[in-house]
Amino acid sequence: MPAGKSQQSALFYTLVIFVGLFVVSTTIAVIYFIKAEGNTAKVSVLQSQINELATGEELRKMDTLIGTRQSGKSKIGTMIDYLNNTVSLITGGPVEETSVETKVGNVDRKAKEMLKSLAAKDSNAAENIDPNTSLIRAIEKLGVQLNNSKTEVAALDTQLQDLRKRFDDSSQINMEKEKTLLAEKEKYKQQVDDVTKNYDNLKVMMEKTEEQRVQSLMSQVNEEKDSRKELNQKLLKTQAELKMAQEKMQRIQEELKKLVPAPDSEVTAFKPDGKIILIDERNKIVRLNLGSDNHIYRGLTFSVYEKNVPIPRDGKGKAEIEVFDVGKDISTARIVSQTPKNPIMEGDVVANLVWDSGKSNVFVIAGNFDLNGDGTIDEGAADKIKALIEKWSGRVADSISSGTDFLLLGSVPVVRQKPTFEEIEADPTAMTKYENSVRELARYKEAQSQAKDLGIPVFNYDRFLYLIGYKTLSSRPGAF
Repeated sequence: MPAGKSQQSALFYTLVIFVGLFVVSTTIAVIYFIKAEGNTAKVSVLQSQINELATGEELRKMDTLIGTRQSGKSKIGTMIDYLNNTVSLITGGPVEETSVETKVGNVDRKAKEMLKSLAAKDSNAAENIDPNTSLIRAIEKLGVQLNNSKTEVAALDTQLQDLRKRFDDSSQINMEKEKTLLAEKEKYKQQVDDVTKNYDNLKVMMEKTEEQRVQSLMSQVNEEKDSRKELNQKLLKTQAELKMAQEKMQRIQEELKKLVPAPDSEVTAFKPDGKIILIDERNKIVRLNLGSDNHIYRGLTFSVYEKNVPIPRDGKGKAEIEVFDVGKDISTARIVSQTPKNPIMEGDVVANLVWDSGKSNVFVIAGNFDLNGDGTIDEGAADKIKALIEKWSGRVADSISSGTDFLLLGSVPVVRQKPTFEEIEADPTAMTKYENSVRELARYKEAQSQAKDLGIPVFNYDRFLYLIGYKTLSSRPGAF
C-alpha cells in the first residue's frame, strides 16, 4: 500500500476511535449527571426529614440528650424505650403501642384524673393539691400529709391507750363493786335462809297440837334455865377469882409503893438536849453547844426552857428556835418566837422530844389530828406527823411494844355509821371506810391500854408540839 494512503487510514481510524470514545464518555457523563440529580433530590428529601426529626443543635446534643444507646437499637429507639419505661413507671401497667403524643396525653390525663379523684375524696387533699400541679409535687405534698397523718395516728394511739387504761381502771372498780355486792348478797341470802329456817320451825310448831307446843317450849325453857344457871355459876366463880387477884395485886402494889416510889415514866421526855451559849438579840439569833459532832442539822427546832428549872409537864417553853447553820461543835439558830417578859438567857436549856444525839426514839401514833388548829380534822394527818418525826431521825412503829418510847394520841376516832345497801351502791368504798373507822377506834383503845400497862409516856398533840419547839411553825402553810 502506498505510504500516503496508509497514513490516511490510520488517521481515519484514530478519528473514529476518538469520536467513539467521545460519544461513550458523553453518554456516561449524561448518565452520571442524571443519577447525581436524582441523589440530590433524595438528599434534599432526607435533609427535610432530618430537619423534621431534630434541629442541627439537637442533633449535635443527641448523645447528651439520650444518654447511653441500648445495644441493637437506634438512638430514637433508645429514646422511645426510655419513654415507655417512664410511662410504665407512672401508669403502673404495660405500655400500648401508640404514638408518643398519645402516650404522653394518656399519662397526663390519668395523672390529672387521679389528682382530681383524690381531691374529691379528701377535703384536706383538695385544699393542698392543685389538680394541675406536677405529679412529683403532688406526691411530695401527699408525703407531707402522710407524715402528718402518722403523727395524728400516734397521738390518737396515745389517746386510745389512755382510754384503755381508764377503761381497765373502771373495770377494776366495777369488779370490786361487784365483789362487794356479791358479799352483801351472800349476807342477805344467809339472812333469808335463817328467816326461812325459823319460819319452817315455826310452821312445824304451829302444826303440832297445843299440848305438844307447850311441852316443847317448856322443855326449851328448862334447858335454857339449866344452861343459864351453869353459866351464872361459872361467871360468879370467875368474878370471885378475879376480885381476889385484883385485891392481891393492889396489896402488893401498895407495899411496893411504901418501899420504892413509882418511877416517873415521862422522865426521859423532859431531859434537856443542849443549852444556849450566846445570844444576838439584835439579829434574833442564838448559838447552841451542839454541832455536827452531835448529829444536829439545819431545820431542827427546839423549845427553850429556864436554866436550873425542871422542864414543865405541859412542855411549854419560854421560846422556840430553828437551826439554820451547823458547825463542828456549835450551831446557830433563829428565834422563831419568845415571851417578851421572859427573854432567852445564856445557859437556858433546849429540848426536842423527837431528836436525840445518841439514839432514834420510837413513836406510835393513834387517833385524829387537827394539824393547823382550824378546828377541822385533817385527812392523812398521822402520815404527815410520821414524816416530820422521821425527818428528825425518829422512828414510827405501827403498834405498841416494849421498844416503844412514846405514844402520841390524837382525838378519839369517830366510827362511821354502817352504810346501807343503797349507800354502798352509790359509793362502793362506803363499807371499807366504815370498817376502817372501826379498826382505828379499836387500835386507838388498844394502844392507850398497852401504853398504860407498859408505862410508856403518852402525849397529846399540843404537848408534843411544845416539846419539839414546833407549836408556832405548825400553824404556818407548808409546815407538814
